[in-house]
Amino acid sequence: MSHLKFENDVNQLLRLDSAFTDGPVPRWQRKAMESSRCSGPSNNTSLNSSCRNMSLNVSGCTPMKTSNRASAKTPSHTPGKAKTPRSGRKSKTPGKSKTPGNNAKTPKTPVADRFIPNRSASNFELGNFKCNADKVHVDEEMLSPSKQQYQEAMSENLNGNVVNSKILAYKNKAPQAPEGYQNNMRVLYSQTKTPSSTRKVTRHIPQVPERILDAPEILDDYYLNLLAWSCNNHLAVALGNSVYLWNAGTGDIQQLMSMSGPEDYVSAVSWIAEGNFLAIGSSNAEVQLWDVAAQKRVRNMTSQSSRVGSLDWNVYILSSGSRAGTIHHHDVRIADHHVATLDGHTQEVCGLKWSPDGRYLASGGNDNLLNIWGYQCTREGNVPLHTLTQHQAAVKALSWCPWQASVLASGGGTADRCIRFWNANTGHCLNTVDTKSQVCSILWSKEYKELISGHGFANNQLTIWKYPTMAKVTELTGHQARVLHMAMSPDGTTVVSAAADETLRLWKCFAVDPQKKPAQKSHPDKKTNTLLRQQIR
Repeated sequence: MSHLKFENDVNQLLRLDSAFTDGPVPRWQRKAMESSRCSGPSNNTSLNSSCRNMSLNVSGCTPMKTSNRASAKTPSHTPGKAKTPRSGRKSKTPGKSKTPGNNAKTPKTPVADRFIPNRSASNFELGNFKCNADKVHVDEEMLSPSKQQYQEAMSENLNGNVVNSKILAYKNKAPQAPEGYQNNMRVLYSQTKTPSSTRKVTRHIPQVPERILDAPEILDDYYLNLLAWSCNNHLAVALGNSVYLWNAGTGDIQQLMSMSGPEDYVSAVSWIAEGNFLAIGSSNAEVQLWDVAAQKRVRNMTSQSSRVGSLDWNVYILSSGSRAGTIHHHDVRIADHHVATLDGHTQEVCGLKWSPDGRYLASGGNDNLLNIWGYQCTREGNVPLHTLTQHQAAVKALSWCPWQASVLASGGGTADRCIRFWNANTGHCLNTVDTKSQVCSILWSKEYKELISGHGFANNQLTIWKYPTMAKVTELTGHQARVLHMAMSPDGTTVVSAAADETLRLWKCFAVDPQKKPAQKSHPDKKTNTLLRQQIR
């Protein structure tokens, strides 16, 4: 029988759906037993008796502590009551502070570093509405258009303009600080507008030309100067052996002159500052002066021994540079026009520019030299003030800064490809920029602190630079051959470029803001034109 009892015990242990009778009492039964003991007899006597029997059958179980035993334990001190102070010591009542006497000083209220506004005017209902606006919108999509308009009208009448209303509204302004108070954090909490110096102003520069004109038979010669724009808005272009005038205002084109010899050609053109006379240099070493209004030649000045490739005016003094390397000054007011000769180059003079104030004359040649001459050289002396040898190629591109009369920009040819800035007073180089391309011409902007350069091999583009950082603003592309010449309109907004691809392209890259600057007068004074017309012989 013993083995049958053992087998029965094993089977009971292996059954998982029967209750364990030999294990410890579960926690919920112990809780029920404790509660029944504290509360007295319960209606559920069967549950109590079963729990009692199960607790007695558990072997090795530690008896639980009853609540009566736990409540009989007296605590060491009564909570909520203060200790009785000993004799000789002052009692301190917790939670109470000392009352200041008559001699005590009232502390000053410190000045706040920043103003924290009162948020009592905050409309949290509006914030909740805006957070749940998407759900409302989904429900409104199921409505008809008429019902949607009706609900929108009702919402606007009841709640006002919910879209533009603010959730947080600060009605109280910050208090004024005491006199003499300085706050180091004032910049962080100020609500002033952003200063104009920190605003990034950008302007639109068209990447395509405003107009394209044909220039057939324009000579592909780096050392010539075949383009000039007068103050009367007349553009002079030398094409082969002829000079044409294009009126930028009306668009009319007329032929001014043509060379008589079959092998002769025009090598340079230059307008007088007043714009009524045009100087023309030719390959037969002549310098002609033409009256544009009358369309007739005023005089023919012959003093050079070879072709005249560069011309520039200084009031009534016309300077001409030749292939022989000499520079002649012509006084157009007198019969004996040749007044001075400058010998500072050993090869052809391809660049010639007077400074805006008339104090300096810059000349660049094919001998890689850049000379700066003083005004006294028009009367006496043949020694330049500065001879600059930093360029490694021919120096044709020359331009004086319009707002700094003593700053000169010069550009080198294919072997140099650099734009250099000079101080004409000292002869020092201020800055050098490698353009990665042949520099053929340079022009300064009259409105912005920028300059534009025309390039030949190998990019054939126009580049706008920021001065004095020389950061590249933009590049204007479109020419299929090197850009040999550039000229600027009298108002300073448009640049015309002439390239070896026989086209003229007009770029409106320096447009003036009409609110900042009024329109300039493009026509000179009539009295000045009449006086110069009488003086020229």
